[in-house]
Amino acid sequence: MKLTVNAKEHELDVEPDMPLLWVLRDELHVKDPKYGCGAGLCGACTVIIGNEAVRSCQTALTDVTDNVRTIDGLAAGGTYHPVQQAWIEEQVAQCGYCQAGQIMTAVALLEHNPSPTDQDIDEAMSGNLCRCGTYPRIRAAIHRAAALMRTGA
Repeated sequence: MKLTVNAKEHELDVEPDMPLLWVLRDELHVKDPKYGCGAGLCGACTVIIGNEAVRSCQTALTDVTDNVRTIDGLAAGGTYHPVQQAWIEEQVAQCGYCQAGQIMTAVALLEHNPSPTDQDIDEAMSGNLCRCGTYPRIRAAIHRAAALMRTGA
């Protein structure tokens, strides 16, 4: 079975119903999607498939029909993605465990909606839990990233 992750194609010999999270972490050694709850409720395992944020712990390999993007695939040529840059500038991370999933959800949001309102952000991010409670900084970072993306900075 073939799987494209961060624009690199991989040939896999695994069960087709294996959860994508375990394929990424155990077979391909892509460690940025985290195991959080295993039930798709916390968002720590979020990746982007095609242009949709999905919970990789609940996505079977056979359900993957497009390129999988993880946070490792965001930075191009050593330059941070605008969402990553905004995360740094707003000092979002505390413990950091949820951040890859938060960032991937924010990227998907901004790819669909380049000028989100607070309500748009709250709705899009509602499935991503942050035990440290950095939600106000997450919202500020998404607004900052949206501005960076609109200006091309």
